[in-house]
Amino acid sequence: MTRPVARTGTFQLAGEAKGQALVFSQPLSFWGGIDAETGDITDHSHPGLGQNVAGRILVMPSGRGSSSSSSVLAEAIRRGTAPAGLLLERPDPILAVGAIVAEFLYDIRMPLVVCDISNLVSGDQIDIRIGKDGGPIIRVHPAINPAEPRRQ
Repeated sequence: MTRPVARTGTFQLAGEAKGQALVFSQPLSFWGGIDAETGDITDHSHPGLGQNVAGRILVMPSGRGSSSSSSVLAEAIRRGTAPAGLLLERPDPILAVGAIVAEFLYDIRMPLVVCDISNLVSGDQIDIRIGKDGGPIIRVHPAINPAEPRRQ
């Protein structure tokens, strides 16, 4: 069995989540790119078209605009069709606003962490926890036979 790998990062919104990674090298817009009713990726120009983000740890460089992505993310969180958590390479204020609004309105917290996403692949099991210092503890249990190679 492969040993878990620890990662560090910075919370944009603190929280805890566990799930299977869904990793993309391209940003994804929630506005027009995600169906908030189902969690399905609907952006025809995105390589994840047809995949579902619900309950997964979504890993990508950042979100991709529109400011309306905040409302779509908040609605998906409310419906239970959002990712369990987000790991991003760069801070994303639009997605952070959506997660903050969902926490404020619905008392549902979805962690958003900025960290190194290299070497993560879809299928890895990711566990995000809050450390004693308030920062994220990210444990990655690597997939045994990943569908794609790990990028460095």
